[in-house]
Amino acid sequence: MRHPKIIISGIALAAVAAAGGITAASAASSPSASHSGAAAVRAASATVGGKTETILVNGHGLPLYFYKPDTATKSLVGGALAQLWPPLTSATPAAGLSGKVTVLMDSHGDQVTYNGHPLYTFADDHADQVTGQGVEDFFVATPGLGPISTSSTPGTAPAAPSGGINY
Repeated sequence: MRHPKIIISGIALAAVAAAGGITAASAASSPSASHSGAAAVRAASATVGGKTETILVNGHGLPLYFYKPDTATKSLVGGALAQLWPPLTSATPAAGLSGKVTVLMDSHGDQVTYNGHPLYTFADDHADQVTGQGVEDFFVATPGLGPISTSSTPGTAPAAPSGGINY
């Protein structure tokens, strides 16, 4: 299901950002910010494939995903795919994460990464709900997600986290 309000709001937010008018306050009040995650990346418990797992979520409780074909230096998510899987473009790491939260400058702007994996939300998710696991090569990010291989090429990627399901 598409969410026109989110897509339209995202376009408006991008236009404001391109004009240099975005601030932390305006990003936090924007409807699209709830999916792009203008808050801390943290760990939370959620049910994934019928099992309770510790996953990464944004400050609004939305699950974070990685895309298997991405490389350590480039997100391969664009166009219609990026509308369904909005990139996480604003976040700070919360205490207690074992991995490294950084920012990758790419076509999405400053995209947040975890151990080198660009992070995304899923347009159909709600807080504490994981519905995108295994869809279109996206997998829920977990605190134990290992570093992305620096020698990755498009089409190769790390294995999905244990306990995940493939559709």
